[in-house]
Amino acid sequence: MQRNPADSSVSRRSFMAAATAASAFTIVQPSAVRGAAANSVIELGLVGAGGRGSWIAKLFAETGKYRFAAVADYFQDRVDAVGEEHGIDQARRHTGLSGYKRLLEGKLDAVVIQTPPVFHPQQAMDSIDAGKHVYIAKPIAIDAPGCLTIAAAGRKATDKKLVFLVDFQTRANEHYRECLRRVREGHIGKIVMGDARYPWSGGGRAEPSANPEERLRNWYHAVEISGDFIVEQSIHSLDVATWILDADPISALGFGGRKLRPAKGIYDHFAIHYFFPEKTLLTFNCIQSIPAVIDEIIARVYGSDGYIQTDYYGDVMVRGKQFYRGNNKNLYTSGTQVNIAEFYQAIVEGKTDNPTVAPSVRSNLTAVLGREAAYRGGELTLDALIREGKRLEPDLKGLKA
Repeated sequence: MQRNPADSSVSRRSFMAAATAASAFTIVQPSAVRGAAANSVIELGLVGAGGRGSWIAKLFAETGKYRFAAVADYFQDRVDAVGEEHGIDQARRHTGLSGYKRLLEGKLDAVVIQTPPVFHPQQAMDSIDAGKHVYIAKPIAIDAPGCLTIAAAGRKATDKKLVFLVDFQTRANEHYRECLRRVREGHIGKIVMGDARYPWSGGGRAEPSANPEERLRNWYHAVEISGDFIVEQSIHSLDVATWILDADPISALGFGGRKLRPAKGIYDHFAIHYFFPEKTLLTFNCIQSIPAVIDEIIARVYGSDGYIQTDYYGDVMVRGKQFYRGNNKNLYTSGTQVNIAEFYQAIVEGKTDNPTVAPSVRSNLTAVLGREAAYRGGELTLDALIREGKRLEPDLKGLKA
C-alpha cells in the first residue's frame, strides 16, 4: 500500500508548493492515448450512482463521446437504475463498499467519481493506480489528510500521463474566466479585502440516522461523511474567493452552530474571518434551512481601482479600469458540460498537466480550516491544521463490504 503523504508533518508553504508544481506539458498524438483515435468513444465507469451520479451520467452520454461500461454504488437499486438506463451488463454492476475496486479491475478508460466526499481520496488514488483517468466531484475531501491524498493523486496522474479533472462549474464558465483574466491583468488594482457568502433555503433539518445503511443513503447530514455543509456545499463560494485572491489562507477565526438542526446533526450556520498574506481579510458566512431566504453563491473582492463580483445565479462583473459583465445561464448544468467536454479533449490530446487539482486542494483546505476553526470557536492556522492531521472517520460497521 502506498504511504499516505499526510502521515508526516507538512507545512502550508511546502505543501502548496508541491501541490501546484506542474510537470512538463506533454502533447501526444490522440491515437497514442490508450490506443484510441481522436473520435473514439471513451469507456467510463461510474462510481456513485445516487442523485448527482445518475444525473451527470446522462450529460456524459449525451455527448456521444462516452459510453458507460460499468457502475458501482453501495446500493443495488442505484446500480440497477443506472445500469438499465445505460445498457450496462449485469456482471459489471457492482455493489458494496468495495464495489468500486471490482469496477477498476475491468477494461475502462476513465472513472467518474460521484460518491459521498469521505470516499473521494482513496477512490481517486486507487483509480490512478489502476491506470484510469479521473473525473471527480467536489469536494475532493472532508479533512486535511484527504486533501493531501488528492494532491498526491494529481501529481501521480501527471507522472503516469493520466487526466485528473475536478468538477467545479464556476471555473469552467466563460464569464468567470474572463473576469479572472482581467483581475490578473490588474483591472481592479491591488487587492484590499473580500467577502463571500452562501445562504441556502434548502438542506433540511434532519438528524443522522442510527441505521448504518440509512445513514449512508442520507449521508449529507453526517459530518464524518459529508464534512459538514461548509465543505460539501459552501465550498463553491470559497473556491471562487480563493481563485480571485490566488493565495492560501494563513489562518481562520470561526464561529457557528446549530440553532435549527438537531444536536447530532451538521451545523446550520458558519461565520468565518479568513486572514490571507499581506493582511488581506476575507469575511465569509453561510447558512441553511431558512425557507424564505434567497439562495446566493457570491464572492466579491475589492481592489485599489475597483472590484470583482461573482454570482453563481446571475451576473459576473468587473468594475475597474474597464467594465465587464456577463450573465450565467444555468451554470449548474452548463459548467458541468464544459468540464465534460474539456475532460474528453484532455484525454485525446494527452494534456495531463491537470490544472484543476491544485486550486481544488487550496479551496478544500480553506473550507476545512473554516469548519475546524468554527468547531473550536477560535482561531486556527492552516499550518497547524495540516500538522495535526486530524481525520474524520466514518463508522462503517454494519455495512456490507
